[in-house]
Amino acid sequence: MKANSQLGTVNRVKPYVILLAGVLSISFAAIFIRLADAPPLVIATYRMTIAAIVLIPVASIKSMKGLNRLTRHDLLLILVSSVFIALHFGLWITSLNYTSIASSVVLVTSHPAFVAVMSYFLWSERLNKLAIGGIIVVLTGIISINYGGLTISSQALLGDLLALIAGFSMGAYLIIGGQLRKRIDVLTYLTIIYSCSAVILIIATVSFGYSLFGYSPMTYLMLILLAIVPQLIGHSCLNIALRLIPVTFVSVAILGEPVGATLLGCLILSEIPTANEVVGGVLIIGGILMVLRQKPKDSMMK
Repeated sequence: MKANSQLGTVNRVKPYVILLAGVLSISFAAIFIRLADAPPLVIATYRMTIAAIVLIPVASIKSMKGLNRLTRHDLLLILVSSVFIALHFGLWITSLNYTSIASSVVLVTSHPAFVAVMSYFLWSERLNKLAIGGIIVVLTGIISINYGGLTISSQALLGDLLALIAGFSMGAYLIIGGQLRKRIDVLTYLTIIYSCSAVILIIATVSFGYSLFGYSPMTYLMLILLAIVPQLIGHSCLNIALRLIPVTFVSVAILGEPVGATLLGCLILSEIPTANEVVGGVLIIGGILMVLRQKPKDSMMK
């Protein structure tokens, strides 16, 4: 009985370890993007294309049966999800050319609000008062971190709109992933998602007249690391977590990315966080812990 109890504890903890690994991995994205000297759409295109190239051979060997089981409805949902994730990366990175990092991050990380509303209507996934309070605390922390950078101008408003749409796109992507989690294995799902979104981004990049070649070796190295660490490792962990933890939990936990990115910026780029960033980081962690205290009613953890 004791062994079974210990095994049950491990099974309950494992999804949150996977989720933590995902959040830590995506925290490197801002560092690699900062060090890559290329247009935003080019960065987004390489991120998804390299990830797809890595996954396709693996999926062709291990997931052929999974591909054969996909229904037309599943394929449609995956295609829509691909559009949303392509929009998320393309618009978020592009928004940084028009508005401040502070404004962009505040708006792009607003996806928990979209997820909560969509989850209520699609799955009747209710939130208790503690979880709602946690979301409010997290959002307060993000605002605290970025308080000094908020600006208003015609260009900034365009960037803010792009970031807001990127935040909505991430929320929709997470919602669709939650719907498909019981019917499609992770490898099949990610391979098709990354491949479709890569094609979408390549078309967008060429359409806007950007070249995919002619960049420095350092830039290409950063693009490769961006695809491997935040995308393949980070987002793969998040998609696995989606199959084990309610979608709202995953969405809010992703808000830990600004904390991780701030710490990495301090260590790697010598960017010392301000007092606002420290206070905001504490609030974000506290808010995430509040939300995670809500127990899932239909968890797949057995």
